[in-house]
Amino acid sequence: MSGREGGKKKPLKAPKKETKDLDEQDLAHKQKLKEQQKALSEAKAKASQKGPLTQGGIKKSGKK
Repeated sequence: MSGREGGKKKPLKAPKKETKDLDEQDLAHKQKLKEQQKALSEAKAKASQKGPLTQGGIKKSGKK
């Protein structure tokens, strides 16, 4: 038994990913997703300025 076997083993190196060529449809799809993300972030920023929609908290019945 060597000293190396007892410890944590190193993971194998993953092969490098090939860069695939993007056609026009892929580029259009990426652009659309980017625009949707931008619109979503703008909507979040706009909503955070107004504050909470409800101000009620816990509703009480009025009876004692």
